[in-house]
Amino acid sequence: MSSAVTEAVPTAGGEREFAFTARDFERICTMIHSRAGIALASSKRDMVYSRLSRRLRALGLKSFTDYLDRLGDIHDPEWEAFTNALTTNLTSFFREAHHFDTLKELLLRTPARRPLLLWSSAASTGEEPYSIAMAACEAFGTLNPPVRILATDLDTQVLAHGERGIYPLERIARLDEARVRRFFLRGSGAHAGECRVSESLRALVSFRQLNLLDTRWPLKGAYTGIFCRNVMIYFDKPTQHGVLSRLVPLLADDGLLFAGHSESFFHAADLVRPCGRTVYRRA
Repeated sequence: MSSAVTEAVPTAGGEREFAFTARDFERICTMIHSRAGIALASSKRDMVYSRLSRRLRALGLKSFTDYLDRLGDIHDPEWEAFTNALTTNLTSFFREAHHFDTLKELLLRTPARRPLLLWSSAASTGEEPYSIAMAACEAFGTLNPPVRILATDLDTQVLAHGERGIYPLERIARLDEARVRRFFLRGSGAHAGECRVSESLRALVSFRQLNLLDTRWPLKGAYTGIFCRNVMIYFDKPTQHGVLSRLVPLLADDGLLFAGHSESFFHAADLVRPCGRTVYRRA
């Protein structure tokens, strides 16, 4: 895409509210790749306009150029809103259910370390780390299993949602009724139509902001399981390799890395090797 092209990109119904040039889109692509590792395809231009135009309105700005110039200050608090706006958070409880069966088997065959450390590295609104917690409870037959679960994400808004642990009832509609009774509280009155994750489950999970692109992570320990699912697809191959080079040393010798169903790490054979359906060990 040439930066010399500067015409506004119209919607199907005519001109946009804000001029949005090819140069603007290029700048956004560069910024979000640098900040979050996300590689935006040209097909995402309409999505980018829709999400960021809300920020222009909120700030009372007249153009994308003014908005992006503001982000020239890397310490500007708007960076957080910019990143949150362009981060996709699609998740559900027990998404890719086979991973949680594998996790249960893993937990039960590694009895030596207590507590067992688990990490949801792209936790979004919390469904994944809470699913990990439920799997641990079921594996050990107790609401107080010997595990500690770290849930991290770049997006502070979704982390706050996950920490609250409150969801519309439709989010748990596909769960087994026994799981619902054991791990969720149904709301009533003003909270009708909602549910909340039980206190015992919430106590197993700690939420913290973390950017997977940071060169140093404030993490220690040998993690029995690391879930890094459906986030690598937004990274190019060199970025994926860089993230994996920091993830793998945090795995326990017998630990497992769980990837998303559309992700494969054959380009990182020096770091990990497959040992199941989108499950990896240290190379």
